[in-house]
Amino acid sequence: MSLDIVIIGLTLSSSWGNGHATTYRALLRGLAAEGHRVLFLERDVPWYAANRDLPEPDFCDLRLYGSVSDLTGRWAARLRSADAVIIGSYVPEGREVIDAVAALGPRLLCFYDIDTPVTMDLLDRREEEFLAARQVPRFDIYFSFSGGEVLRHLEESRGAREACALYCSVDPEYYRPLPVEPQWDLGYLGTYSPDRQPTLEALLIEPARRLPGRRFVVAGPSYPDGIDWPANVERIEHLAPGAHAAFYSSQRYTLNVTRAAMRRMGWSPSVRLFEAAACGVPVISDEWRGLDDLLPDGEAILIASTPEDVVRILEAGEGIRQSIGRAARARVLKGHTGQARALELVEALRRQTVRAA
Repeated sequence: MSLDIVIIGLTLSSSWGNGHATTYRALLRGLAAEGHRVLFLERDVPWYAANRDLPEPDFCDLRLYGSVSDLTGRWAARLRSADAVIIGSYVPEGREVIDAVAALGPRLLCFYDIDTPVTMDLLDRREEEFLAARQVPRFDIYFSFSGGEVLRHLEESRGAREACALYCSVDPEYYRPLPVEPQWDLGYLGTYSPDRQPTLEALLIEPARRLPGRRFVVAGPSYPDGIDWPANVERIEHLAPGAHAAFYSSQRYTLNVTRAAMRRMGWSPSVRLFEAAACGVPVISDEWRGLDDLLPDGEAILIASTPEDVVRILEAGEGIRQSIGRAARARVLKGHTGQARALELVEALRRQTVRAA
């Protein structure tokens, strides 16, 4: 039986400066493929309005709202009648949105945290713009893009009724190897973040200095003007999702850099990690707990801690490179597609519905 699901998320329409949009797109395409009905409600904000690359998705109903009162006023009946309402992390005025939607008495109220370790850090600092500590126990299910020991932490230390892993995912129709010649030896796709920058410096910028004959690229917005980019590092300000597969396929290796909070907590694969792997490009990554469970080091991914590690990898043979890429792609296609994630989501929702009956 198909489900009627309402998702209130940061953005579906714009991939500019965030990884939420592509995460939601893969998941919602998977839900549509399984026959479920989804209404996605997104706050209309100017920075996404100016950069919308999917204003009219064909796999769900996307609607914009202007304020918390507009959200609950216009969509109250649907929020009450839906089989499940899922509120995402980093929704503008998220704390107020959660309280207002909860007051309507939805059948199932869930939270999808695409930033779990960052959310936990914010709660520890009593910064509750997007989610208040008192609200965690209000959700029937707390879906977390971090798994492993993080789930026990959410239940035992944060009061979640049920914590369920819902990792990011990838749509293999859009993320696949393309027959293009590599332009770069190593690339990175990600918005600037101060806590990621030291790792980017160590694992891409410094290797570029040591290997002036090789080519590197960094794509993503918001990098400060003061960064000393070597001459062999190309900069791309923004890449729309439609260009991601070609970008990844044009690299001999791609770099995955994890935010500090996510490294500390572990079990937090980024959507970029799955996207790159689905394109068959071998991934060089920083290390964190749980990564080896998803992509074993030396088999489906290559772990690096120092510039020397990266230099050694870039100078390795083609056979190893291609083997790593093939193994990573096979693992992602088996368990980390949007359709696989949609099945996990629906199973959790139906399990909770049975318990509540």
